[in-house]
Amino acid sequence: MLLEEQRYIHEDLERLEQGIADRMRDEPKQIHERLNRDHEVSQLLDQIQHQSRELLPLYEDKTGVRSKEILQIGSGDPFEEFYKQVASIKEHHSRYPNEQAENSENWYRPRKQSDDQPFLVESMFSGEEAYGRFFDLHASHESYLNLPNVKRLPYMQYLEVFDNFQPGYGGVKRADKLTDQYFKYLGELMEYLESFIRRTRPLENLEKVFGGWDKEFDSAWEKDEIEGWRKEKPAAKGSATNRTLSSAEAVWCEACEKEFKNENVYKNHLTGRKHIKAAEVLAAIHGDSVNGTSNGSAVPLAHRLKERAVAEREYRIKKLASAMKTERDDTRVNVERRQGMTERERQQELENLYNTTFKRQAKEAEEDEDDGGDDKIYNPLKLPLAWDGKPIPFWLYRLHGLGQEFPCEICGNFVYRGRRAFDKHFNETNHITNLKRLGITNTHLFRDITSIEEAVRLWNKIQGDSRKTNVDEGSIVQMEDAEGNVMPEKVYLDLQKQGLL
Repeated sequence: MLLEEQRYIHEDLERLEQGIADRMRDEPKQIHERLNRDHEVSQLLDQIQHQSRELLPLYEDKTGVRSKEILQIGSGDPFEEFYKQVASIKEHHSRYPNEQAENSENWYRPRKQSDDQPFLVESMFSGEEAYGRFFDLHASHESYLNLPNVKRLPYMQYLEVFDNFQPGYGGVKRADKLTDQYFKYLGELMEYLESFIRRTRPLENLEKVFGGWDKEFDSAWEKDEIEGWRKEKPAAKGSATNRTLSSAEAVWCEACEKEFKNENVYKNHLTGRKHIKAAEVLAAIHGDSVNGTSNGSAVPLAHRLKERAVAEREYRIKKLASAMKTERDDTRVNVERRQGMTERERQQELENLYNTTFKRQAKEAEEDEDDGGDDKIYNPLKLPLAWDGKPIPFWLYRLHGLGQEFPCEICGNFVYRGRRAFDKHFNETNHITNLKRLGITNTHLFRDITSIEEAVRLWNKIQGDSRKTNVDEGSIVQMEDAEGNVMPEKVYLDLQKQGLL
């Protein structure tokens, strides 16, 4: 029945949601466990979307079958309809007597650590990638070294400049970028980076991110703002526009992108095979003839489309590299560290990695069996935990007076356990900063004061007393009598009234 199918799908959706909640409740400690959890949640989300797509047409009821079933149940005899369904169920089981009933409660439950089933991510990453922590660009580096006219870079330096496509760094000249070999190299590098970000971030909406990058590229391409792929105007032969030459006699060749010492050397190289080939490529870019005369036409459409395809891949690689800057930096540090290790140290590192990732679960399972469930800490007195995760002894709790609580209103009503921690916090940055926010600068006078009102009142009293005691010597008027005696104005006036002056 259609209604039974709807009920079953709703029940399955609830189990899927519960399976996601069970997996997101605890945060795994190991990176491969976190990745495995994220991939499992991603699969459950895909299953929810699939079930929802199947459920939506049932509610739309374009064929009217659902309405007929509801009408039949509501208008007819309910017991008669019930017994019809019971008869159909009995008939089904009589046809398939050996069919096993599956417990649907176990479909989406998270597996236990003691299970022998392998993780989903164990086959997704290579040993060099270490479960998504580092890049593995050795294949791309080999393809890069096989490109013509590239700078021979070691793997360590290649990791720093693989997204910098300027000549002399991680790229080649503009004319050499239109080859099939370079286009294939960009495609392999882009596919690897996209695959890596999909494997390490399964819960992110990457399709939306990639779509935003495509829109940014289309807008920048239409405005001719892509660096290294702007439309160029045909330049005169031997011109050095926007070039800083070494001497006044030097001549710049646009086709070869090279400087020559004088005119004679420049003319002699014009008959060379390299210059002729470079001139043909440059003429094709600008729509010129081989002899260098411009016909005034625009760049051919097919040539521009090929440039767009190459530029789009370069743009995508730059965006991917910037989005995974942390993994890139970690890869560079890891490669530098491994280059200074001996073969024995590398083998030891692999053994340690194996012990921490695979044998840890078996060890925990054995400990659980040996303890017999005694791993739960019994702490009825709510004693503080020590460095080993167990409660401290009660005599130590009494010795330090941790049962006494000292609240401090200045620190945001934070409660300090024990007199030692309470006295110590008066010299900490948090307490001193909060006093300065109240306008109190001389903080060492406010020890053992925790009330904001009391601290402000005491500070105002100190400020008033200081204003009374401070005497501004510049405001006192000095007077001098006929004999040359200097005295304050008040004393002078008193003596004058008494007739002594």
